[in-house]
Amino acid sequence: MDSSLVIAVSGLHGAGRSTQARMIASEFNLRYVSAGSLFREYCKREHLNLAEASEKLKGDPKLDHYIDSKTKEEALKGSVVLEGDLAAWMAGEFADVRIFLTASDDVRFKRLAKREGRSIEEVARETLQREANDRLRYSQFYGIEFQNLHIYDIVLNTDRLPAMSIFKILKTLIDEYAKLKTKQSSE
Repeated sequence: MDSSLVIAVSGLHGAGRSTQARMIASEFNLRYVSAGSLFREYCKREHLNLAEASEKLKGDPKLDHYIDSKTKEEALKGSVVLEGDLAAWMAGEFADVRIFLTASDDVRFKRLAKREGRSIEEVARETLQREANDRLRYSQFYGIEFQNLHIYDIVLNTDRLPAMSIFKILKTLIDEYAKLKTKQSSE
């Protein structure tokens, strides 16, 4: 297996991207870098909830640029799974596999509420507001339409399959890309 793989995992909040990114990193012995972790650390340090932080950042690209430059830097190093909204966009040509995970709002909000120990209504309201703010920033700062999925190698709905089944699909995809990369580099 090619240890210089760069895998980008993006998708909707609550669709399972962190779970899948961690499983991929573990399976392929790759580093795991999460844009969301960097963002949450910022929120904690500034005593903001996610919706407040997202609102505050609407007009200030400083944190976005920091996260994006770190993502690009990690992609250049190789041997990494990058997880975040814009991971595939920021990794660009260095990403060997670009994955987008999606799920229905009902499923996403239930998962997030369970994970965070909060009500579904509260999580739904906060998540929808955060996602709207994020999409506006991505469009304004980068000209990226988040829902434009043309750069992804696979778009997978995680509603009805358990995490391990999703992982098996992604593992097969990554194995095939890795074989192709190895073959191309030996030619």
